[in-house]
Amino acid sequence: MADPLSSHPLVVVLCTGNAARSVMAGAMLEAVGVSARIVTAGTHVIENQPMSIRTRAALEAVGVEVPRHRSRQLSDDHVADARLVVAMAAEHVRYIRRRHAEAAARTATIVWLAEHLPPGPEALSTRVESMHLEKLDPESQGDVADPAGGSDDDYLQCARQLHGLVDALVTRL
Repeated sequence: MADPLSSHPLVVVLCTGNAARSVMAGAMLEAVGVSARIVTAGTHVIENQPMSIRTRAALEAVGVEVPRHRSRQLSDDHVADARLVVAMAAEHVRYIRRRHAEAAARTATIVWLAEHLPPGPEALSTRVESMHLEKLDPESQGDVADPAGGSDDDYLQCARQLHGLVDALVTRL
């Protein structure tokens, strides 16, 4: 039997360690039932680690079900299959441009995408292609600050910011 999600485009949500920001944003996208397959990954990951207690608490505080999660490094397959790479910060956009140049036209920060991704009904890949993301300055796209090493409140503020960004992005996916 075919997987019903196999017809949905792959969206990769990318941060550094795949332990906080990408995990939160990915869980939020899945919680709202977006019509996409969501994979979270990081640029510099210690593989197979659980999410932190602070990430879990922040998700619970904003009312998002905590997913089962193990950290994963961004793979060539993720990049090849992704119709969109949603980066948490300019550094992640730059990483894609250096390591996976073929995906530069499919990568931007969540801050930028939440405001600029054209809404449907065209296919996501068509709408993403029309934006010429490879020409955008990563530094002008907006970042979600990394709460790693910060306080519980830093994680909560990150979760609240991502919740608003995901709400805006979902209407465009």
